[in-house]
Amino acid sequence: MSATASSPLIAETKSARVDSLALDCGVTLAPVEVAYQTYGTLNAERSNAILITHAFSGDSHAAGIDPESGKPGWWDDMIGPGKGFDTDRFFVICSNVLGGCRGTTGPSSLDPATGSPFATGFPGITIGDMVRLQAKLIDHLGIQKLLAVAGGSMGGMQALEWSVAYPDRVVAVLPIASTARHSAMQIAFNEVGRQAVLSDPDWNNGNYHATGKPPSRGLAVARMVGHITYMSDASMREKFGRRFRDKETPSFHFGVDFEVESYLRYRGLQFVDRFDANSYLYITKAMDYFDVGAGFPSLGASLARAQARFLVISFTSDWLYPSYQSLEIVNALRSGNRDVAYCELPSTYGHDAFLVEVAEQGEIVRGFLTQTHKLLSRKSGSRS
Repeated sequence: MSATASSPLIAETKSARVDSLALDCGVTLAPVEVAYQTYGTLNAERSNAILITHAFSGDSHAAGIDPESGKPGWWDDMIGPGKGFDTDRFFVICSNVLGGCRGTTGPSSLDPATGSPFATGFPGITIGDMVRLQAKLIDHLGIQKLLAVAGGSMGGMQALEWSVAYPDRVVAVLPIASTARHSAMQIAFNEVGRQAVLSDPDWNNGNYHATGKPPSRGLAVARMVGHITYMSDASMREKFGRRFRDKETPSFHFGVDFEVESYLRYRGLQFVDRFDANSYLYITKAMDYFDVGAGFPSLGASLARAQARFLVISFTSDWLYPSYQSLEIVNALRSGNRDVAYCELPSTYGHDAFLVEVAEQGEIVRGFLTQTHKLLSRKSGSRS
C-alpha cells in the first residue's frame, strides 16, 4: 500500500491464522487469529520491512485513515510518505497484540471448545508470547529478517524482546519511552486499574459477555488513572489549570466542577466503547511480568544476545517511564559493546510525548533508519 504526500494512506485491516501458539504459561492456543495492517511496498529482496509494536491501548491501526471511522492511526504522524517511518522507502507492519480485542485472539474471542468467549478462561500471557505470535506473522508474510522493530511504551518492551528472542531476525531496534522491566510504582498503577475493574459489580468474574453488562464503570476509572500517568504536571496545568467547566463557582456536589474532571470522565467513557475489560487485565499483567533480563546475571548479560543496532529515545517530562529506565537499557547495551544511540528529547507532554512530539523524533528516526538501510545494503551488496 502506498500514497503520496497529498493522498493519505488508506488503512486496511487483514487477518492471518496461526495453527497453534505455545505460551510461556505452558498452554498451547490453537488456532490463533492475528489482525494486522501494512503500509508501503515490500521490496524484491524483502529487506525493507519494519514492524511497529503498539502500546497498551493501541491496535493494528497505526497509520492511514480507517475507511469506516474516518480516523487516522494512532501513530499516523510518524508513519507515511516522507515521515519518520517513510512508507515510500519501507514496508511497515503493525499487528494487534495477543490478548487484545481488536481482531487478534484474546479473552473476548470465542473458545473453540465451548463456543463462548474465553473470558477469564483465557490463559495468562506474556510479552514474549506477543512477540512469538508476531514472529509467526512475519513468517506468514514471507519475511526472513526485519530491518527494524520499533515501538513506544509497551511497544518498546516488545522491541526489546525481539532483540533477544530473535537476534538474527532484526537489524535495528527502537525502544521509545519504554523500560526493560516495570518498577514497583509502574506495577502499582496497573494494580489500581485492575482493582477498579475487578471491583465493578458488573464484572461477574469476567463472564460479563453472558449478561451483556460489561464492567464499564470500573474500566472507565482504570482508564482515568492511566491517563493521568500519561500526562505531566506541566501539560495538565497548560491544558486545564483550575478552570471550572461551564460555571464560575463551585457547585458543592460531586458532579463535574473542573475541566480536568470532565476530560478524564470523557476519556474513561471513550475507552469503554473500544476496549475489553478482560483484555485490560491480561495485558497489564503481561507488562508487569516483563523483565528482559530475567534468568540472566544482569540486564547486560541478557542484552548481550542482541545483534541489532539500537536507537533508544526518552522524554524529559515522562514520569511514568522516566529517562533513567531508558539509560539502564543504554548502559547495559554499552557494557556489551553493542551499537546504541540514545536521545533524551525535551517535552512537556509526559509519557504521551512519543505520540505527539513527532517533529524532532521523526527526524531522528528517519536518519537512523536511513543509515541502517545503507549499512544493510552495503553488507548485502544491494542498492535497494
